[in-house]
Amino acid sequence: MITNLRPYTATRDSGVPWIGAVPKHWQIRRLGSLLRERGETNSDGQEERVLSVLRGRGVIPYAEKGNVGNKKSEDITRYKIVRPNDIVVNSMNVIIGSVGLSRYSGCLSPVYYVLTRRSVHDNPRYLDALFQVTPFQKSLVRIGNGILAHRMRIPMELLKCENFPHPPHDEQTAIVRFLGHIDQKIQRLIRAKRKLLTLLQEQRESVIHRAVTRGLAPDVRLKPSGIEWLGDVPEHWTIERLHRSVQGCFNGIWGNDPNGHDDLICVRVADFDRVRRRVRLSKPTVRAIIPAERNHRLLKNGDLMLEKSGGGDLQPVGVVILYDHNAEAVSSNFIARMQVARQYDSNFLVYLHSHLYAIRLNVRSIKQTTGIQNLDSSSYLRELVAFPPLTEQVAIASFLDRANSDIDKAMESAQQEISLLTEYRTRLIADVVTGKLDVRETVVYTQQSFDESGSTIAGDVRVHVTEDESADVLETET
Repeated sequence: MITNLRPYTATRDSGVPWIGAVPKHWQIRRLGSLLRERGETNSDGQEERVLSVLRGRGVIPYAEKGNVGNKKSEDITRYKIVRPNDIVVNSMNVIIGSVGLSRYSGCLSPVYYVLTRRSVHDNPRYLDALFQVTPFQKSLVRIGNGILAHRMRIPMELLKCENFPHPPHDEQTAIVRFLGHIDQKIQRLIRAKRKLLTLLQEQRESVIHRAVTRGLAPDVRLKPSGIEWLGDVPEHWTIERLHRSVQGCFNGIWGNDPNGHDDLICVRVADFDRVRRRVRLSKPTVRAIIPAERNHRLLKNGDLMLEKSGGGDLQPVGVVILYDHNAEAVSSNFIARMQVARQYDSNFLVYLHSHLYAIRLNVRSIKQTTGIQNLDSSSYLRELVAFPPLTEQVAIASFLDRANSDIDKAMESAQQEISLLTEYRTRLIADVVTGKLDVRETVVYTQQSFDESGSTIAGDVRVHVTEDESADVLETET
């Protein structure tokens, strides 16, 4: 994507493993000499807007966070004040990227460090980019307190002793401009790929809907189903509740730590291939499940697996996938095993459940508490659907396998390209902000993408270039 970047001609060892070699004229400075804690609290309640920091999204209003993470306190007078261009660091989650540059005034939990630059000659966007470098985040493990690597608390007195690369002011500005330009290009490509994914998913759902509600014969006689969402169905199909297609629905189990003699593969929601509706066992999780706990829980080839619990508003629980392995395994406690009844085809049922998920029938069965969604499987399995005879189920499933094969491949390819673009962006940022690539000359060519007001669009962020480049302010693009 970028072919004219070159390394600096004169470099030296920084003495910091995650930084490596830096341009010879760059300094290495302690974080505490570049940033200080703001040290203001909301004791008089002057700020009513509560902020939060999410990995991948940065600093956002708490109202936009959704039902994830910790809840805000009723008493926000003990919260810390944050201003635009402050860098907000989650002391417990910075290792996994919970850090960002604020474009808001507001307040947030005391668990965060609110850092503001000591000198107006330092560009806050450059300093924030350093915090986004994955090797830097991972390097903090050595100074963290805690058992879990992703939940270690990073003490401020140690964080401020960490070393940062520090280029001259004009180079910081050049780096910020370059990253804004490249982010614009990459985000445009990613948006195009996501739009393609949406179109492919719509095409897939349309093909499945037609097949599982009308069958394959174009001139089949129809009858009213009596179900509002279903409409007319083939005359010879039967209207039944979903539970008629399963012999039993058995909750999974998490078991204990592996001990050698009771070990068994435990399929997790993370093992779900949501595109192909199958289980991935490339990196199986092993748990100790004693024989008495395996009753009715052992998975068999052809079983269906129902996601019963999970988190996230954007992806409701209720996905059903096929277990098509012969390996002895159980499902985790977030999943229920559904044994398919006779006269029903497992492959057809996967497509039928996929359609029910697409039209979100299962939302009526979902309860949500403390950020976790829980699906009432009994309620879900009482849904009325139309079933064709077994031979027709097999034919429909075979047709859909062929029809969706190319669509699934295209979706996997688009998803992979998004991942590669994201990885490329992450690596490029790291190489530029740590002085592995020289962008000073490149900026001459990227400036043409700035409009007459001195602005350019960089992803969802507008970068304003003012007379004092160090005072760049970020605003939401509307």
